[in-house]
Amino acid sequence: MKRLSFLGALVILALVSACSPSTKITGSWKAPAAKEGGYSNLFVTALTDKLVARQTIENDIDTILEEDGITANSSFEIIPPGFKATPENKEEVINQIKAAGHDAILTIALLDQTSETRYVPGSTMYSPMMYGGYYGSFYGYYSYYNPVMYDPGYYTTDKNYYIEMNLYDAQTEQLVWSAQSETTNPSSLESFSKTFAQSVEYQMVKDGLISSK
Repeated sequence: MKRLSFLGALVILALVSACSPSTKITGSWKAPAAKEGGYSNLFVTALTDKLVARQTIENDIDTILEEDGITANSSFEIIPPGFKATPENKEEVINQIKAAGHDAILTIALLDQTSETRYVPGSTMYSPMMYGGYYGSFYGYYSYYNPVMYDPGYYTTDKNYYIEMNLYDAQTEQLVWSAQSETTNPSSLESFSKTFAQSVEYQMVKDGLISSK
């Protein structure tokens, strides 16, 4: 799938409906060659040219990993804004990552975004009958014969964002772990980023890529 800009995915949030946000890992894979005992020093990079989104996501992942005893650093010092990856600068970047002591590289990229319209059924609510004196007024009498009030249904649009996380061994540069997540109706970049970081950290611990303290 085409990798989309984080701008469209995470900063359009004023248009998102009032539904509760949720993030879940939809699947993960671990290579047999992954380092035994897991990794302890991660280089974290969000693949987007939107600086606010990149900085927010990288910093939140760094923070939650460090709370779990894992060293993690944002990519800005080695991969500055406007950096263009070319075959010529590959070795320089990899050498800087290794020189900083990182044993793994975590990338985050938006794979796709979708909008889905769904129908929310209406609800019915029982209205108690008036057992005494209901003949005394029109509305009292009417209420006796019309005890059910109906709340009509409506259509709402859910916005879904699909993100891929890849972990590469810094020494071999080989993929050792990959996972995908789905986020529905984020209310803000900040709330999305924190929930997303928690989900990523939980899955990496579960899959044995890092060890929680």
